[in-house]
Amino acid sequence: MTLQKALSSSIGSKFLIALTGLFLFLFLVGHLAGNLLFMLGADAFNNYAHALISNPLILVAEGGLIAIFLLHIFKTVTMFVANRRARPDRYAAKKWAKTKNDRSRKTLSSTTMILTGTITLLFLVTHLATFKYGPYYETTEGIRDLYRLQFAVFSNPGYVAFYLVAMGVIGFHLWHGISSAAQSFGVDSPRWTPRLIWTGRVFTVAVSLGFALLPIYTFVMGRN
Repeated sequence: MTLQKALSSSIGSKFLIALTGLFLFLFLVGHLAGNLLFMLGADAFNNYAHALISNPLILVAEGGLIAIFLLHIFKTVTMFVANRRARPDRYAAKKWAKTKNDRSRKTLSSTTMILTGTITLLFLVTHLATFKYGPYYETTEGIRDLYRLQFAVFSNPGYVAFYLVAMGVIGFHLWHGISSAAQSFGVDSPRWTPRLIWTGRVFTVAVSLGFALLPIYTFVMGRN
């Protein structure tokens, strides 16, 4: 079997979804670490942002990130469609278990992955339009003033609420993604698999809450 056929198979597709999902999760962790510099003040945040966007490798990194994101979406959607066609009765009616011994593996987060993924995509487009391609403020040093832009954006309570809901949806998406990725990577240990999954879920909650903290902090600081 060629590599292309292997990666096109059900197992290969699940592996690619898990791998690209892991890369995207690591990006979120790094992105959050940079965004939290906002709490250290305008100089720290703007200088970090300027160093990042002025790096000549940023275009390569952004291109790679876009490719990973599109591959994650493509594989997820194609596998979802293939599963529906192969087992239409499975999706016609969901049977939730009534007893402990007959418990379905389905959870709310697992059955809404396409929905939460779609909402995440829509949020990403809005987020880029608001910040990356939003109003251009400039500091006295001649660099982009993203610190001022963040205050301007999160002074709107409606956008703050929108952002918080989006973070909840992304966290919900990642919650199932962690356990699904563990299975796709072939992690199968009665002792370590549950620990790995819960470690991932702790990070998921931490990242979601970290991103949710930023608009709240900005909004409150802007009112003072």
